[in-house]
Amino acid sequence: MQADAQEPLVAGADRAGAGGAGLRRVFVHLATDKDAAAWRRAWEAGTLVGVNEETPYGYGRAERMGCSLAFARAYPENPAVRFLRLGLRVLLGFDLLHAQRQGRALAEADVVWTHTESQFLAVAAALVFRKRRPKLIGQSVWLFDRWHRLGPLRRMLYRRLIRDVDVLTVHSTENLAVARALFPDKRVLHVPFGIPSERVTAPVRRPCRPLRVLAIGSDRHRDWACLVAALDGLPQASAIILSGTAPRRLARSRPNLRIGQARSQAELAAQLAAASVVCVPLKPNRHASGITVIQEAVLAGLPVVATATGGLEGYFGADAVRYVPPGDPAALRAALLEVAADPEAARLRAERAQARMVEAGIGAEAYIRRHVDISREMLNR
Repeated sequence: MQADAQEPLVAGADRAGAGGAGLRRVFVHLATDKDAAAWRRAWEAGTLVGVNEETPYGYGRAERMGCSLAFARAYPENPAVRFLRLGLRVLLGFDLLHAQRQGRALAEADVVWTHTESQFLAVAAALVFRKRRPKLIGQSVWLFDRWHRLGPLRRMLYRRLIRDVDVLTVHSTENLAVARALFPDKRVLHVPFGIPSERVTAPVRRPCRPLRVLAIGSDRHRDWACLVAALDGLPQASAIILSGTAPRRLARSRPNLRIGQARSQAELAAQLAAASVVCVPLKPNRHASGITVIQEAVLAGLPVVATATGGLEGYFGADAVRYVPPGDPAALRAALLEVAADPEAARLRAERAQARMVEAGIGAEAYIRRHVDISREMLNR
């Protein structure tokens, strides 16, 4: 029998005080594949790959900051219902049925947090005919990168839904400028993304002969072709790409390149420990693509070579990350050769990157704290 689609999952329900008096009621609406209960099970089993904690993206930290928290739940579906839901998602560009299933949680919330435009557009649509609406923070990742490619009907629909969003948030200053130009009457804020940063491995001088390059990520703006072209001029280097989207054909006839996926956090940790450098090759974008992997590498004590795009320099300056221009295999190759030629300079750059995370407050704690502060400000107006 299907669970009650109105019942939210409360973070920390097994701990006293999760719904204490006077706490702000926050509902975190995430995608169906970010179900909080499933996330926790994967985290406990060690199959959740990356720097994570027991609640998705660290949002559970908000409980310690005075919020009563509930997460969206995913529900079992028969094939016909799943086909309908996904078809509607393709048509609209957001998962309306998933948002509508969270009816009770949305009704009880003071504030709704979302992680991408797919979620905030869905919540805005689900609430459009309700008299009583919670405050809505609409976090955008990819929307403003592709706004100019949207058809007129979608633009019209999205503009109507964004009218009901109280605050738009973005992860990069580049997206901030675009969003403010598109919606001059809407409050748009820059909220830097951060991962759990409490565990730090001190940088050490890494063996660089042979140079072992590690590249991680499945974001749509990874430029794997550029990395492969750079590696073609580095026969003395080896590379591992851990990605669910990198074309496997790129590894053909390239004995120094392996493409796969990390199946557990232990496997990822082993790859980070063995690497000389983490490379984040990117296509031009505005949403700080690659920032999660860069932070993971920095916390692991690794030097980073990345493409200068998407506002990444707002997180880490050129003294902390070795940047190269987009679409330039020769520049990428030269940057990797620099790491191989001077591992001590690479180590010092990794040290400065870690110091930057501390000084600038880059991490999940500041990221969640910003959500809490914005929520309180909205509710106190």
